[in-house]
Amino acid sequence: MRHKNRLDLDEMARFAMREKYLQPEFPEEALQQAEEMPEDIEFDPAARDLRALDWLSIDNDESRDLDQISVAEDLGEGRIRVLVAIADVDSRVSYDSPIDLRARFNTTTVYTVAQTYPMLPERLCYDLTSLVEGQDRAAMVVSFVVNEDGHLDQPEIFRAIVRNKAKLTYNGVTAWLEGKTPPAAIADRPELGAQIRLQDTVAQRLRERREERGALDLRTVDAQPVVRNGSIVDLKDEAQNRAQELIEDLMIAVNGVVAQFLDQQGFPTLRRVVRAPLHWNGIVRVAAGFDRVLPPEPDSRALAAFLRERHRADPLRFPDLSLLIIKLMGPGEYVLHRHGERPVGHFGLAFQDYTHSTAPNRRYPDLITQRLIKAALQGAAPYPEAELAELAEHCTFKEDMADRVERRTRRTAAAMLLTRHVGDWFKGVVTAVTPKGVYVRILRPPVEGMIGARKRKVEVGDRVTVRLTEVDIDRGYLSFAL
Repeated sequence: MRHKNRLDLDEMARFAMREKYLQPEFPEEALQQAEEMPEDIEFDPAARDLRALDWLSIDNDESRDLDQISVAEDLGEGRIRVLVAIADVDSRVSYDSPIDLRARFNTTTVYTVAQTYPMLPERLCYDLTSLVEGQDRAAMVVSFVVNEDGHLDQPEIFRAIVRNKAKLTYNGVTAWLEGKTPPAAIADRPELGAQIRLQDTVAQRLRERREERGALDLRTVDAQPVVRNGSIVDLKDEAQNRAQELIEDLMIAVNGVVAQFLDQQGFPTLRRVVRAPLHWNGIVRVAAGFDRVLPPEPDSRALAAFLRERHRADPLRFPDLSLLIIKLMGPGEYVLHRHGERPVGHFGLAFQDYTHSTAPNRRYPDLITQRLIKAALQGAAPYPEAELAELAEHCTFKEDMADRVERRTRRTAAAMLLTRHVGDWFKGVVTAVTPKGVYVRILRPPVEGMIGARKRKVEVGDRVTVRLTEVDIDRGYLSFAL
């Protein structure tokens, strides 16, 4: 398979998915089931009718698989009620159906440079199970009150009928929050602007409380290829913006509420965990390079304080430090959590009880959690512990495979861009030292490759200057020399 003179990232992505045990296409049975699905469904008569509320969604400019919408209410005395409605995907995707089996196989939507490969057929995730603007939809609602100090109170989960009143974007909302021209929807409807301000206030309270507990403020930058006339002409940095943080803060709170709810019901759950860092010694060495001493044992509060200090001191290079810390912490995983067990927790978020529940169109663990919530509300148990344990391992593996495919397509795009720069020198940071070799991430453009020739020992976190010696577009491979 060759990509020398043409942009064929889609073919490469499909090849990479099959190589990593993922299906780029849907089985005929799943497509037929989606096609035959009726447009309307009968809503649960016990569901609360919340269509009159000023629900809104905030997502990427191009997103159509809208998993959640939110609304807030000022209760006075510094208390704000938040409601997050999550698309009731389970009402359309029944257990062990052809669509469910395909979703269980891949477990996630895969985002490649070429295109997006959704977990569910497009008719569902972009329409029938998406909280699209102006349409009545079934949803699971997570409600809670946030006090002035960021403490959560009065959590509740229930079924509802909702209607998205405004589909907004991260870029548009961020620009407005920063004092720039508002999106048309906000300009025409002041009540939406008030909603966003209220939700932003809640988000900042939640973030401050997490940071007090030792949550890590990690801010990475995604390098998105810029394509012009069929060629990669640049890699554009996309840092997280304020509206993304707003939604992230609300979703983290929802995931904590859901995990605690299921545990209180005595249910086994599929938890999302990040264990204490695998390479804490490496993190200690990185901090020492900035004249900061961290404890010999993993300590999230100490690490969080160090990261806040570095962000204030050098915001331009902070995304590179964040990525390095993420690599040294090790990957997240799904695990079975039994009622009464000591939770593993999420080191980065400083949460003991945490699951994935807010994106059932895009992640299979969230669909599993949705089914567990329904079962808890109805007094049933759909998943035996043995099956949940197997699914936890399976979802962790498939998510890792999807990450590898996404990285592969980004590396190929980077190789296409850097073909003309063989022999040039770049500043970088050593990101991994493995039996296979040493990896470096150059700063501009922000891509990763392997250090081939080297005459001295290097460690993770070392700042280095490297020369690009080889580019292999077919493999998405970059080789550097110290």
